[in-house]
Amino acid sequence: MIAKRWTGRGIPGLVVAGVLAGALAGAAGCSPPPAPRAAPGPTAASGPAPAPRPTAASGPAGRPPVRSAPSASPTPAEPCPEGGVRLVEGDGNAAMGLRVADFQLVNCGAQPYVLEGYPGLSLRDDRDDPVAVAVEHGSAGITTGTPDLDGAPRPVTLAPGQAASFGMVWRNLVTESAAPPVTARIVEVEPRPGAPRLWLRLAAPVDLGNTGKLGLGPWRPLLR
Repeated sequence: MIAKRWTGRGIPGLVVAGVLAGALAGAAGCSPPPAPRAAPGPTAASGPAPAPRPTAASGPAGRPPVRSAPSASPTPAEPCPEGGVRLVEGDGNAAMGLRVADFQLVNCGAQPYVLEGYPGLSLRDDRDDPVAVAVEHGSAGITTGTPDLDGAPRPVTLAPGQAASFGMVWRNLVTESAAPPVTARIVEVEPRPGAPRLWLRLAAPVDLGNTGKLGLGPWRPLLR
């Protein structure tokens, strides 16, 4: 997969010190006071650390809640979602309108978790409304040379603490000037049939333009 990251930027600070020295003339004919010394130039200060990515939480049937956690990496204090797995936004890449994104499913439970085939996937916009998109298995003719997307699916068993991943690809193109572009900021995933669905609010949105199509890869073991 092509990797891409979106990172935060530090905010430079400005430290300016000025020293003013002068002498006063006591009577007519005395020399004028010397000019004040120039203030030193600005110096850079380190900014805050980049903001971490959000994670997803599973919710009840119907309309599960969307939660933005302070870290994409699970912490001991963060409870494991219902179902025993957690969805995490992985790496991505954007180049010349082609978009590739990667997601990880972490087994945070106490039992092995078996995956097979493809995840069930849907998208939602900023208002949590469903986004109309055709999700097709593989690269769906969107691009070529993507073995992680076009490889045959196979069973993946995750021991506690292990993770699997899947990728997806789309193009950000506007092919009809009258059709508004579509952007999804929430991905909803059903890891396996009947499992609790997981919602993830994305740091990098799915900007489909008005293509209306997305290619989805199968589950694959995450090699560390």
